Amino acid sequence: MAEKKIKVGVFGAARGETMVSILSRHPDAELTAICDRAKPMLERCKNTAEKFGAKITTYENFEQFFQHDMDAVVLANYATEHAEYAIKFLDSGRHVVSELLSCQTLAEGVALVEAVERSGKVYSYAENCCYLRSTLEMRKIYRRGDLGEFLHGEGEYVHDCESIWPYITYGERNHWRNWMHSTFYCTHAIGPIVTITGTRPVRLTAYETLNYNKRRYGSLGADGSVIVCQMSNDATAVFLPANLFKRQPESIWFAIYGSKGMAETDRWGECSNIINVFIEGSELSETEIRYRPRFPEETELSRKISGHGGADFYTMHYFLKAIQDAPGKENIIDVYQAIDMTLPGILGYKSIWEGNKPIDVPDFRIKEVRDRFRNDNWSVDPKFAGPGQPDRSYSREKIEVPDSVYEEQAAKWREYLQNS
Repeated sequence: MAEKKIKVGVFGAARGETMVSILSRHPDAELTAICDRAKPMLERCKNTAEKFGAKITTYENFEQFFQHDMDAVVLANYATEHAEYAIKFLDSGRHVVSELLSCQTLAEGVALVEAVERSGKVYSYAENCCYLRSTLEMRKIYRRGDLGEFLHGEGEYVHDCESIWPYITYGERNHWRNWMHSTFYCTHAIGPIVTITGTRPVRLTAYETLNYNKRRYGSLGADGSVIVCQMSNDATAVFLPANLFKRQPESIWFAIYGSKGMAETDRWGECSNIINVFIEGSELSETEIRYRPRFPEETELSRKISGHGGADFYTMHYFLKAIQDAPGKENIIDVYQAIDMTLPGILGYKSIWEGNKPIDVPDFRIKEVRDRFRNDNWSVDPKFAGPGQPDRSYSREKIEVPDSVYEEQAAKWREYLQNS
């Protein structure tokens, strides 16, 4: 246990409730404050913290929260706003762990990288799919050399969210989930391939499906998409990023092919808790290597955290270790890898918009490369609307949704708040 606990605040009470439940019990953290505009969600988080013995201050006003005494912050606010707030906290001398996504434009990515570099503070990206028991195990066996050279990878995140849409968009027509394009929320699919292999996407092309179902509940992008990438070691990769196709349970699936073998998670049953391995020449591979791996390090607390198969614990745990400069710090996803796995989602829709054109993925480790993109705010976000910007989230047509769709969802959200 650290001699001095790290004071941590949480910005965003919906997704942030999971982080509250972890940080209020973690021996290295002192959870001090949480901020959200929704008072009922703040009360839920406060109750969660108090259940585990933490006394926190709640804020509905961001500026008051920003002035609160804390060493670090968890950004669990809207996915399109993380870079802006990360930069603000980094420049104030606080460490940052960011939920998905790291940025929504290339210009934001440039600004974020440079904020991390000038601040010297820890920035960690909380892509929980990189911390599943299966993907951590795949990283271990790949980096041990069991699979040989990386040749091909696949990542798939398929999650039919229609039944929960009122509770994650609140009936807001302009909620980011309603106007986001189909490739945007990409790091669940791409992230593990990047962290397992240590490679990055360098070139891509993308394609989208019809918007067949999503218009029914007010979402304007295609139902799904595929991003095809060349990786930095010349491997190939195929990703299904946040596709809202019809299936239950959701699919969180990964596969790695190497020159000596392959590994993949299950598609059904325990899905990402199970891996299957083939290693050429292994006697076991003549039958089957299939098992439920253990996490590399487990604690009494980690075994109590169930969020995303237990992975949520490690996004916070390794962040704290990085702040302490302690063993485990090497497991964070730093700003460069965060950008590597985020940019394909931005550029994927640009490829679609431009007729499935191949596009190079810039490496923001290099300042001369960053200089070319520091004013690039190409985005479907309405706040960037104007000449040269895409005017819709679906390449085939601009979808019109009646107000009644959002009114019905808002009513369900209000009912949920009243009964929770």
